[in-house]
Amino acid sequence: MAEATATASAARPRRPITLRRVFASRIVSVALYAIVVWLIFRTARTGAEAMGYNWQWYRVPQYFLRRTEGGLELGELVTGLGASLLLSSVAFLLAIVVGLAVALLRLSNLVVGKAVARVFLEIVRNMPLLVLLYVFYYVGGPIFGLDRYVASVLCLGVFHGALVSEIFRAGINSVPRGQWEAAKSIGMTRGQSYRYIILPQSVRFMLPPLTGEAVNMIKSSAIVSVIAVAELTTAGRNIISDTYMSFEIWFTVAIVYLAVTLCLSVFVTRLERKYAVKT
Repeated sequence: MAEATATASAARPRRPITLRRVFASRIVSVALYAIVVWLIFRTARTGAEAMGYNWQWYRVPQYFLRRTEGGLELGELVTGLGASLLLSSVAFLLAIVVGLAVALLRLSNLVVGKAVARVFLEIVRNMPLLVLLYVFYYVGGPIFGLDRYVASVLCLGVFHGALVSEIFRAGINSVPRGQWEAAKSIGMTRGQSYRYIILPQSVRFMLPPLTGEAVNMIKSSAIVSVIAVAELTTAGRNIISDTYMSFEIWFTVAIVYLAVTLCLSVFVTRLERKYAVKT
């Protein structure tokens, strides 16, 4: 009797995920976000009132868009956000190139290449990003004539390139060994095998984590403000030095970063569902 009950339970189809359940789940997620944000603002407000802080939220919109004699003009926060996105995009393209080169060296038959890639990974992954930025700007800058923007792009590209290389390596290793043997059997060289067989198949495995790394790149780009590179965090610091609106501006900068990363996170989630590997 127990066996029959167990068999019937196993054969019973799972309850399908209805639109109502999905909607309820999203409502709960939004509610949790709202509660967390409310608690943060409530704590900040309580602390500011204890300090006798004078809130000036009415002055914040002008740093997004202002009206001048010549018409509408973008504010410092919008131009800073654009600079952050441009910096992150250029650095991420460099990270892709660096990551692919390091991954191919680690997977090659070259003993020296493997050793170089391994040393590179160990140094970069075990060094704090801030220290690496100082090395590029204060050490590499005077030696190679790098300005602060180029040093920032190189630092972010190298740092995230080490992380991206592991994504590439895992994606390449996920392709079945039989694909290598099939490419070799028809006379393809190793380079041709990578170009026509291996990399196109591994993209399915690598795309979701790569887009996730792009989100991390945007968050990491804020660190270049310590060397005064023009971007969103630097714009916020400059506004605060002029207006002393610390609470309003830092909250606004945080919300802007949160909005951008949440939009990218939604895109990453959809990408993961679309390219999910069924096992």
